[in-house]
Amino acid sequence: MQVLQVQLEVGPDPAEVGRARRWARSRLAGSGIGDDESLADTLVLIISELVTNAVVHTGCPAVLRMLFAAEGGVRVEVADTSDRPPQPRHAKGEDTNGRGLELVDGLADRWGWQPEGAGKSIWCEVDRAPVAPSSIPGASVATGASVSPGRVHC
Repeated sequence: MQVLQVQLEVGPDPAEVGRARRWARSRLAGSGIGDDESLADTLVLIISELVTNAVVHTGCPAVLRMLFAAEGGVRVEVADTSDRPPQPRHAKGEDTNGRGLELVDGLADRWGWQPEGAGKSIWCEVDRAPVAPSSIPGASVATGASVSPGRVHC
């Protein structure tokens, strides 16, 4: 499996979240995941949540990494220097925070965290569903042929 990895150093400032989103969109486009794909929006939202958690809850610099598998899956990692494990919370009603890891859990195919150096890395993986031939202009599926809706895993 061939993997392309890109990374961005993020300062401990909430304004860095916007910069991380813009950087991620440009790297997604460069990897062939266009702005018109829902996968791009999903990944940018996940990145926004993970980077926000890193800079707001730790006050430490972080490193955002995206790994693009040849099969189309994307792994996002945000590493920081805090050794405190992530604390998923359950927001209630009008709460303005506490939904980040719930969103990641709902959007990602897999997620978790692991120690990294003196800190930790929170990661998630999003599979890229293959494009059905019938959705490609000019393509057709022969009678009797079946198109599997299976997902591609990293």
